[in-house]
Amino acid sequence: MKSFELKQHRGKEVPIILSVPHCGTSFPDELGDMYKPDLMQAPDDTDWFVQDLYDFALGMGITMIHATYSRWVIDLNRDPQSKPLYSDGRIITALCPSTTFFGEPIYRDERAEVEQAEVNRRVDLYYRPYHDQVAALIAEKRKKFDQVLLWDCHSIRQHVPTINPDKFPDLILGDADETSASSNIIHTALEGLKKGTYAVAHNHPFKGGYITRHFGKPAQGIHALQLEMSKVMYMDDQEKKYDKERANKMRNLLQSVLEDLIKTLMR
Repeated sequence: MKSFELKQHRGKEVPIILSVPHCGTSFPDELGDMYKPDLMQAPDDTDWFVQDLYDFALGMGITMIHATYSRWVIDLNRDPQSKPLYSDGRIITALCPSTTFFGEPIYRDERAEVEQAEVNRRVDLYYRPYHDQVAALIAEKRKKFDQVLLWDCHSIRQHVPTINPDKFPDLILGDADETSASSNIIHTALEGLKKGTYAVAHNHPFKGGYITRHFGKPAQGIHALQLEMSKVMYMDDQEKKYDKERANKMRNLLQSVLEDLIKTLMR
C-alpha cells in the first residue's frame, strides 16, 4: 500500500489542492505487531473522516491527496529533521510518535522514542512519497495557473490539555504568521470562514504545520493554508462518529470558502 491516496478532480480543473495528512488509520504489515492491538483498532489523534468531509471538492475541480497510514507510523506534518514547530512549552508528539497526545504509550514495549535509524527508514518509505507527490501536484498546477493554493485539512479533539488548557476554537486558520500565503488569499479565506456560525481564530493556537510552512511560497505564486477544526463540528459529542447533519453544515461553508478562493486565485 502507498502512504497516500490521490483523488483526481472532476470537471473543470481549478488551482487548488487539498492535503489531508492525518486521516490515515492503516499500519504497514512490517510494523503492525509493534503497536498495542487495542489502540490500533481506532488510533487516537486521527483526523477522523476529514477526507470524507471534503470529498465534495473533487466535483469542484479540486485535487485531493490524503494519507493512508496512521500518523503513529510517521507524522506527515512534522519537520523531517524533527525540528520543533512551536517553542511555547506545549507537548508536541515526535515525527515518529511513541505516545498519544495524552502521553499514553502506543508501542507494546512502551518505548520512550523510536530509534533514529528507524525514523530515517520511515522517512524514506512513507514520508517522502507523500511530500514528493504534493510537490509534483503543485508543479503541475503551477504550469497551468498563475496562482496555486495548497489547503491542508485537519481536525482535533475539542479539548487537548497537553496542548492548550482551554477548548479549541471551532475553526483555526493557519498561515505561518501570514507568510505562507498572500494577504488577499488570507483575507478571502478568513472572511469566508467568518460567514458561518463558527468561532474562527487566526494563527492561534495553531499557525500551520510543516506542510503549510514548507510549501507556501507566495512570491512564487504558491500559497498554503491550514484549516484546523474541532471534531465536534462534524462528529458527535463523543468525537467517535460522523454526524451527517453537522458535517453537511460544515461542508456548505467549506464549499463557499473554496469557491471564493477559486475566484481570488483566478483573477
